Amino acid sequence: MNFTIVHEQEEDGRWLAEVPELPGVLAYGANAQEAMSKAEALALRVIAERLEHGESQAIAINISIPVAA
Repeated sequence: MNFTIVHEQEEDGRWLAEVPELPGVLAYGANAQEAMSKAEALALRVIAERLEHGESQAIAINISIPVAA
């Protein structure tokens, strides 16, 4: 399964990153990299939690971060 981390800068200067394929997986950071790292870690925790509780089967995952052109 593929997961994408998207990010944007908020009006207050903080960065927000989220994984649209996993509702509720979003994280703030002082910069884009920090926000994306936190979102990636949270996504992995959510996937692990689902596996532990039998809510999902073990699958190969790919996490990608789109780069601005």
